[in-house]
Amino acid sequence: MATKTRKPSVTVKVQFNRHFKPYNECRQRYRLAKGSAGSGKSVNTAQDYILKLGDPQYKGANLLCVRKVAESNKDSTYAELKSAIYKIHGENYEKFWIIRSSPMELESKVTGNKVIFRGMKDDGQREKVKSITFDKGKLTWIWVEEATELYEADVDILDDRLRGSLDFNPFLYYQMTFTFNPVSATHWLKAKYFDTKHPDIFTHQSTYLQNRFIDDAYHRRMMMRKERDPDGYRIYGEGEWGESGGMILTNYSVEEFDRHPDRFDYMVNAQDFGFNHANAIGEIGFKDGNLYVCREIYEHEKDTSELIEIANREKINKKLVMWCDSAEPDRIKMWRKAGYRAEAVKKEPGSVKAQIDYLKQMKIFIHPDCVNTQKEIQQWKWRKNEKTNTYTDEPVNFFDDAMAMLRYSIEIERRKGNQGRKRRENRQTAF
Repeated sequence: MATKTRKPSVTVKVQFNRHFKPYNECRQRYRLAKGSAGSGKSVNTAQDYILKLGDPQYKGANLLCVRKVAESNKDSTYAELKSAIYKIHGENYEKFWIIRSSPMELESKVTGNKVIFRGMKDDGQREKVKSITFDKGKLTWIWVEEATELYEADVDILDDRLRGSLDFNPFLYYQMTFTFNPVSATHWLKAKYFDTKHPDIFTHQSTYLQNRFIDDAYHRRMMMRKERDPDGYRIYGEGEWGESGGMILTNYSVEEFDRHPDRFDYMVNAQDFGFNHANAIGEIGFKDGNLYVCREIYEHEKDTSELIEIANREKINKKLVMWCDSAEPDRIKMWRKAGYRAEAVKKEPGSVKAQIDYLKQMKIFIHPDCVNTQKEIQQWKWRKNEKTNTYTDEPVNFFDDAMAMLRYSIEIERRKGNQGRKRRENRQTAF
């Protein structure tokens, strides 16, 4: 007699923050988790999905995880979901889940439900999203991590994928989940989902103070940030929308443009050194007095040799001058030994303000691939005098690594002044 193969029974060993219970239980089409750094929103969302996808009640459900740049999923949604599997099932996780790394994919052995990962940075990736199908069930859930990276048009494309009858399982429902830090009060997410009341929208706010798994050292760190940067704390400590007042740069737009070197008057590389805070490298083009952020490398906890390997892999043009922070001469030497034309920017009293003044005179175009430059420029603000409630001429020195890179990139412009803008005597034209 043939014997039936028994599917493994699910054992659950996971703890949630109670604050997320309404969020986990909601069935509205749009579920938005706006929160501070360390609030646990992404960890919670990952655990919520793993439990549901592995539950026979939701057989036929499938999840699409989305970032602006597809590769970013590896260290965010994919990593969080894998971590959730390990937490829930422990050492026996292989009995319940298949974890594939190339391409990234997760599959429940209990239900057959799958998780796939995509990006939305260009038309090619958007077309791939439009053609997604599953062997079993339907695409029912979409998780958009770092949702502020996406355009409204990107989300409309994703939203259109959630359609059709789900009569084969009455427990299933369509839902898009957005998780993000509320960087700017002018972001389209606020206007579309938070400034209106609609039965299909569920919004949730969380902070690190409601995360019972946060350690005391992190609490102390956030208190230090509150003292140093009250406006930044509003976003990353309280999970509130960033105020629009006091913005340093508003003369920018994020849009697709031709990044071929031939279209620019000249190009440079620029780098702000970092380790615990980000090391930011940018490839910058100049054309008719405008600045174009073409590419970025944005890495944490990487030493110089590792960053050089990344720059080599990304084929950063070694023939371009690379303007760097003059406070790190040893690092500049290492980049030179690696074949890059690393040079120190000139620093003098008032140089930061002078760099900002030059940036304000330009129109700045940021390519959609440069998501970290976008995030920083949206919240780069002047420091506020809390006693007088006025803004000073000093920038807030926090979450500004790409902005420092941007300041260094205009060294030729600043050294040559208006005459240099016209003559371009020292253009870097070798490609």
